[in-house]
Amino acid sequence: MSIKEQLRLDLTEAIRSRDEIISGTIRMVLSAITNEEVAGKEARVLSDDEVITVLSREAKKRREASEAFETAGRADKAALEKAEGEVIAKYLPAQLSIDDIKKLIADAVASTGAAGPADMGKVMGAVKPLIAGKADGSVVSTLVKEALNK
Repeated sequence: MSIKEQLRLDLTEAIRSRDEIISGTIRMVLSAITNEEVAGKEARVLSDDEVITVLSREAKKRREASEAFETAGRADKAALEKAEGEVIAKYLPAQLSIDDIKKLIADAVASTGAAGPADMGKVMGAVKPLIAGKADGSVVSTLVKEALNK
């Protein structure tokens, strides 16, 4: 079963159980997936990897919005965004730990022969397919900078 099919089944279940946060979040995610499918010259069906990319983007939006509301002193809105992020996270692959990311970066540095900060693009290019949907890109970028500045 594809992720999109699972989302549709879970939406039906959330509507039946009258869970507004889950049903609203899944509707929003399905809408983002549909928008991605119809974007461009011709409509297409997204693969699971592409759906994970959309889910990751939506989860990042929720994380950033939650932080912004927290900073603005809107704890109620921050909690709602955080709850939506948790719903989305259920459909994403398990997130990599910092140690796992560092190991992937070390392997990428060794395989690309990166010597300094100028080679960051090479390392990010090698690491990106391995971490897609499994880690936040900004965290990975920071860790790559640290590794190359040693």
